Amino acid sequence: MNFDFSDDQKQMRDAARKFLTEKCPPKSVREVLDGKAPYDKALWQGLAEMGFLGVAIPEEFGGAGAGHLELCVIAEEMGRANAPVPFSSTVYLAAEALLLAGSDVQKQKWLPKIASGEAIGTLALFEGKGNPSPKAIKLQASGGTLSGVKKPVPDGAIADFAVVAAQTGSTGRDSDISLFLVDLKAGGVEAKALTNVDPTRGQAELTFKNAQAEPLGAAGEGWSILTQVLDRAAVLLAFEQVGGSDRALEMGRDYALDRIAFGRPIGSFQAVKHILADMYVSATLARSNCYYGAWALSTNAGELPEAAAAARISATQAFQHCSKNNIQVHGGMGFTWEFDCHMYYRRANATALTLGSLSYWEDQLIDRMRKKNAA
Repeated sequence: MNFDFSDDQKQMRDAARKFLTEKCPPKSVREVLDGKAPYDKALWQGLAEMGFLGVAIPEEFGGAGAGHLELCVIAEEMGRANAPVPFSSTVYLAAEALLLAGSDVQKQKWLPKIASGEAIGTLALFEGKGNPSPKAIKLQASGGTLSGVKKPVPDGAIADFAVVAAQTGSTGRDSDISLFLVDLKAGGVEAKALTNVDPTRGQAELTFKNAQAEPLGAAGEGWSILTQVLDRAAVLLAFEQVGGSDRALEMGRDYALDRIAFGRPIGSFQAVKHILADMYVSATLARSNCYYGAWALSTNAGELPEAAAAARISATQAFQHCSKNNIQVHGGMGFTWEFDCHMYYRRANATALTLGSLSYWEDQLIDRMRKKNAA
């Protein structure tokens, strides 16, 4: 496969990088990290005005109607900038679930609000520790209401609506899971912010007490829809992770060229060269897998499940590797609050668990390849 982004898509990447460099300096990230605000509201509105929030949303629902390849290049730049906004929860999860399974009425209600920055969305899937699984979902749906607890929910404390996975049966099978759309501002839901390794990616505990909910998609098809949403989000989040990996590598390289020890830049020492070289290899391998995922996502190829898992695995490994070794290259200064290294290390560890653990996606890749070979 010989895949690359088009010139127009690369120009969009350049525009996103220029915008985020100006509007999302490390100072803005630190303000959210310090607890001065739950997210950067000015940046969020700016992303809406640039059309980035609705780039993959059809024009009939208020978006730009561009597509997932354009969203991939924007995601990469969001990762480079370490942007402190609910982009992944709203655009990769909530919007994708609506696009896959929402009715025209539901799409007309929420998608234009996402594109304009008026609404923040999320996916309420997890119920404590563990990986995505139909058996792990205990929250009950009955008579058009939901009761139970979801945690951690990405950006749940600031979200306006949530796509919620709930049990509608008792057999523990995939067919017992259905999705519901809940207006979090309508009552019946209590949100409690949770402590997180990366405060710029907030998490919350949502308690549903007979909360009014409307079905999203057909009854019993919730797990099938969720699997597709997670695969799409895995590719998009992988691009964020690759963007973060590249930025961590650049930070380490620049410091190695500027820092003088024993009369020479530390980048001239073999040990430091090897660290940076390993970081480059890791980031490049992840980018290759992400490009495969982007192709599969944009063409809705049958290979998407395997491509998504491969992108997720390699990008998670690369981001954690690069962010950790960026700190090592910086030496003692890399461990201080004043340097920006920890912000990417935090984000790397937070995103590593956002859609399920690394081992979960490794198991998914093996299972999917085994089933494909057996077919």
